[in-house]
Amino acid sequence: MPKLIRITTVPLSLKQLLAGQMRYVKEQGWEVVMVSADGREVPKIMKAEGVRHEVIPFTRKITPFQDLICIWKLYKLLKREKPDIVHTHTPKAGLLGMIAANLAGVNTRVHTLAGMPAMAAEGSKKGMLEAAEKWTYNNATEVWPNSFGLEKFVLEQGFCPKEKLKVIAHGSSNGIDLSKFNRNALKENHLVAATMRILPGEDDFIILSVGRLVKDKGIEELVSAFLNSKIVNQSKLVLLGAFEQELDPLSPETIQTIQDHPRIVQIDWSDHVAHYMALADVLVHPSHREGFPNVLLEAGAMNLPVICSDIPGNTDLISQQQTGLIFPVKDEGVLKEAMEFAFVKRDAMLKLAAALYEIVTEFYQRETIQKEIFSNYQRLLDEAGKGE
Repeated sequence: MPKLIRITTVPLSLKQLLAGQMRYVKEQGWEVVMVSADGREVPKIMKAEGVRHEVIPFTRKITPFQDLICIWKLYKLLKREKPDIVHTHTPKAGLLGMIAANLAGVNTRVHTLAGMPAMAAEGSKKGMLEAAEKWTYNNATEVWPNSFGLEKFVLEQGFCPKEKLKVIAHGSSNGIDLSKFNRNALKENHLVAATMRILPGEDDFIILSVGRLVKDKGIEELVSAFLNSKIVNQSKLVLLGAFEQELDPLSPETIQTIQDHPRIVQIDWSDHVAHYMALADVLVHPSHREGFPNVLLEAGAMNLPVICSDIPGNTDLISQQQTGLIFPVKDEGVLKEAMEFAFVKRDAMLKLAAALYEIVTEFYQRETIQKEIFSNYQRLLDEAGKGE
């Protein structure tokens, strides 16, 4: 029985980014082990996926001493488990997991690249993060960027040789669950709860942003563009995501505005994202860096019009004036104009959303992506001489 070990930095990634993948591989007759830092999500993930979980005390910050401890613990775990494939996801787990797997003699080492912190970093931190990416790729036997735009960026920067790179299917790390992101599957009680949290006026135009409230998600530009727009008094900006001030902090002024402004609603998080999308008129995704953003797939599945920044990942899915509106990354003025356009031209935005829905449902269904990932696991086993 082949054995796969999947590693992420925190358990939330196993729950949200890779949901169903471990169960799918187990159902094909493989042994699967999940690895991440500890967290409250672990029991639910083990139940949902039906596989074992091992704790390694990863941190998301730059912590050299703790990282060395994690490499040693991972090394011992991998020597004991003797997996056929180690597959990592997220930057810290990728770096430490690929180093440990290489040291432990695991022949097949895969890292999924789903976003690169170095893309939005500056100064000495940028150089350090780029070096970490190169270390990850050097220790991997294959690197799977989750979008063609990200693959192109990696090649242009000379981070990894082309023969190591592979994009699965049309991109995305896990596709979209159309049974969940489906307007016909929404529950009335969750819709009521979401409405009560937003408290929209009868004619309010609802602008939704989903994701962590940090600088490199473009939140500062979004808040400023909203406040300076002509539609601020006829709209509500709903920020569905938690502040992460310890990693990539927003300015104190932006935080104060988010907390105090009557036209801005901040909600820490919800497992019912689809219900907020059902209430929204447009999704704005102003991120500075992405791999292949799940939130755009989710919006597409929900027939929700999209405005996004022109970065790799976003532009793999969204085409200007065909499936959404695109603005230059960090350009607050153009973002403001795009939101005003969406307010006035609602029928045109719905046509773009319909076109996006067709693409999402044709190419990015979760079952398709999971089947393709498993097919590549089989290929890697065959290439290693371990296929059945």
